[in-house]
Amino acid sequence: MNYIDSCHPMFSYERKIWDDGISFIAGIDEAGRGPLAGPVVAAAVIVLKETKKIPAVNDSKKLTDKKRRELRLEIINTEGILFSIVEVSSETIEKINILRATHSAMKKAVLKLKQAQFALIDGLPVNNFPIPSKAIVKGDSKSASIAAASILAKVYRDELMEKYSEEYPEYNFAKNKGYGTAEHLKAIKEFGPCPIHRKTFAPIKDMLVKPKKIQPEFDLF
Repeated sequence: MNYIDSCHPMFSYERKIWDDGISFIAGIDEAGRGPLAGPVVAAAVIVLKETKKIPAVNDSKKLTDKKRRELRLEIINTEGILFSIVEVSSETIEKINILRATHSAMKKAVLKLKQAQFALIDGLPVNNFPIPSKAIVKGDSKSASIAAASILAKVYRDELMEKYSEEYPEYNFAKNKGYGTAEHLKAIKEFGPCPIHRKTFAPIKDMLVKPKKIQPEFDLF
């Protein structure tokens, strides 16, 4: 296992904020915005300034499944790393939409880390965030704390989908993780959506729309 310390370029954003006198910086990322099924998950990770070294993290999308799971264990067992994970169900996503659900998960994740003074958020800014924050596009490849959060969120959600696969085996969630693969779409057409499917998402939404009945035309003459 490779390691990095606070001098590594992946800590460049954190170092600037540490230099401003802020010690507890939470990196935040999510997993599960795009799938057709399952929850959206957000993770928040604080790497303490005094931490000597952490696993060499990177954007979870650039890692193999095996590597992500190895890093997850290393991250949660590293002294000097604090973390929280929050999931928002597909039912809530249906009620408030995926963007609001994602932002809700992020806010709840950082609030669970009561020490957090500042947040580095992957992607675009989040309105009404509960603490001062900075959004970083592709932050999971630029910030160590965001990268660690991306790994925790991804592995947590993958394991949830594997459990759902046992409950709803016809959709093979263990393989597709809820994303709209050809095999998954075929299963939805054959079996219909299950309780964890997001029925407001296309193409499921389109599948559920009943075709309008064509009114017969009458000759008025």
